[in-house]
Amino acid sequence: MDVLGRLSSLFQQALETREPSVNLLQSFVEHWKGITNYYIQTTDEACPVRQTDIPWRLKQMLDILVYEEKQQGVEETGVCMEYLLQHKLLETLGTLGKAQYPPGMIQQVLLFFSSFLLQIQKPVLHLLNVHRPVQKLIGLCALPASQSEKQEVEFLFAVCRRIQQDPYILHYILKVPISSVTQSADSPSDQSTFTPDSTHNQSRCSSCSLDQSDSSMSSGSLHAGGLLSALVQLTQSQNHRVSLQASEGLLLLCRLQPAGAALAQHTQLGALLLGMLVQLYSMVPLEDMQAQEVLDQPETRWSGQSGPDSGHLTRFLYWLDFLDHMTREAAQVLADRLALTFQNLWLRDVWLRHMMKSGETGVPVNTAVLTRVVRQIQSAALLEALVQFLLGSSSEPEQPLHPGSHPVRHLLVENCKHSSHEISLLSLRLFEELLRKPHHAILANLLLRNLQQRRYVAPPPAGLEEPHSDGSGDDDALEEDLLFPQSQIFVSQSSSSSSPGPDDIINSFLCLVPQEVRSSHLVHEGGYDSYFLDARTLCGECRSLSQPWAWPENLPPPPSSSSAAGSDFFEGHFLRVLFDRLGGLLEQQYDLNLQVTSLLSRLAAFRNPLICDFLLNPYVTLQPRARSLFTQLVRVISVLMQQIQSVPDLREKLLTVRRQLLDLEPQSQVEQETLLRGIIVLEEFCKELAAIAFVNLNLHLDQDQD
Repeated sequence: MDVLGRLSSLFQQALETREPSVNLLQSFVEHWKGITNYYIQTTDEACPVRQTDIPWRLKQMLDILVYEEKQQGVEETGVCMEYLLQHKLLETLGTLGKAQYPPGMIQQVLLFFSSFLLQIQKPVLHLLNVHRPVQKLIGLCALPASQSEKQEVEFLFAVCRRIQQDPYILHYILKVPISSVTQSADSPSDQSTFTPDSTHNQSRCSSCSLDQSDSSMSSGSLHAGGLLSALVQLTQSQNHRVSLQASEGLLLLCRLQPAGAALAQHTQLGALLLGMLVQLYSMVPLEDMQAQEVLDQPETRWSGQSGPDSGHLTRFLYWLDFLDHMTREAAQVLADRLALTFQNLWLRDVWLRHMMKSGETGVPVNTAVLTRVVRQIQSAALLEALVQFLLGSSSEPEQPLHPGSHPVRHLLVENCKHSSHEISLLSLRLFEELLRKPHHAILANLLLRNLQQRRYVAPPPAGLEEPHSDGSGDDDALEEDLLFPQSQIFVSQSSSSSSPGPDDIINSFLCLVPQEVRSSHLVHEGGYDSYFLDARTLCGECRSLSQPWAWPENLPPPPSSSSAAGSDFFEGHFLRVLFDRLGGLLEQQYDLNLQVTSLLSRLAAFRNPLICDFLLNPYVTLQPRARSLFTQLVRVISVLMQQIQSVPDLREKLLTVRRQLLDLEPQSQVEQETLLRGIIVLEEFCKELAAIAFVNLNLHLDQDQD
């Protein structure tokens, strides 16, 4: 035991009396000289670097630096770090890597820089002899035909991690003004509560003076080969891990609140990101694609794997999803700049130009692309830019003879009534996709701004109180053209009531289709339950979208006789086209009818008092020449009653067509099939509206009649 005790004492004395700084420095210098001597002594220029001792010596040098820092503490600068900085070892390593001698040297240099930036804890990137070689090495990344993508992206990601820890470093890496970084923080955070002097003046290194030339550099230039450009290029790597890490590096930078203004105002980040989107889009062979092929493209997520076999459209959508994700996470000022660049560079300069120049043959696929883009976008900033571009910002009611000064909106709405069946169908699908987005201006622009003054309501005669209406403005047409059989569901219709109740309104839709043309009861056994279930789902979806929009609970008062004089009601360009399309229900193709009624059902499902009043209240007294959804259906029924007089065996043919549509019977030619399918769509649509009214109208009746 005494021997062991003495040995332990001797070991302890040896540890306490050693001179680690001298030994570490000697060892550090010896390893560096071993690397430089290789270039003096070797004669085999083809020998790969992995077959030399260079990788081992670089690893030893890094280990010494890390160990020295742990011994000295982050606030002290050790002699080995002093030697590295004073003798510009990083500069020399960068030069050796650029020379690619011995072969593969660039990978070893990148690996050393990455480990150096990640393992050294003290602030170093603000030092001239660190950030200058780092910038030069960044310039060697993402070059064509590179064989070191894996090491490059790890190095660039390490730089991003250091910037994340200290956003002030952006001044040195991206050459942006200091004030852009220090004054752009919206709120303090753990990573940004610093001042330039609080961390960077702690080092006692003689080489730690700031590069004064950087502070006077031009703030706007981001040359090719910079950090952002290299990361963007590497996101397109065929190696999924490289692409993913490059994307994550960009996200690290964009999430920094203090760096948001600097990235937005003093770099070309938006142009780089949207330039890549334009480049990928230019490679999509739209002239060889069908519109349905674009719409059927599966959902893509930027973090998913897009290999070399992925189509050009897939890669375009992957990048669009990444832009969307970045915009959602970026600082607000940067998100707004990206959205504006998206609007200018892709929507206006690329998509719209293609749409206008491709001719009628190119309209379907361009419309399908826009629909697919609308479906993909989720970020608030990009959605705002998209809505402003497509619909404009006008909030005034539309005029019949002036459909609007916004040309894109006018073009898209007009395409909904295009003579081409495909263009009409795709344009209607585009608007239905828009109505699925959580943006209040879409519904306000297309519909609500024309209803807000309630000029569709006929004012009471002068000097008289507003009468209680027992029917719509087309009550006479109803009595002439239709017989209203007793509803099969609701028998509690309150005929004695002075104002209609929910059951009255629901039954009005259920009873619209005459008994002799009804066929759903011949094949359906579930009754109306499925319609109510679908209506609850649709209304719930619309309610979740509109909940943040703070709609009023009650209707505004109708216009007085004096205010309504000389001002005819106009439902708006969009709704006029939908009503016109609904009017052609008995002569249009089946899929177009389904799309028109689906779009109208979605509009009616929004629980807004004006929408419920105009689209779901058959008893509102309309202005002369005004039409509502109910009165338009009445007109369709009137035409229907005339046309069925010439159809023999109507009930049997309706049943045959309905069974064919349900795949319960093989397809075969049926006389007047377009008319029969239109009748079936009409019956289904009226039941959908009744179900939607069942869900919505019980909360939004016309308060003026109470």
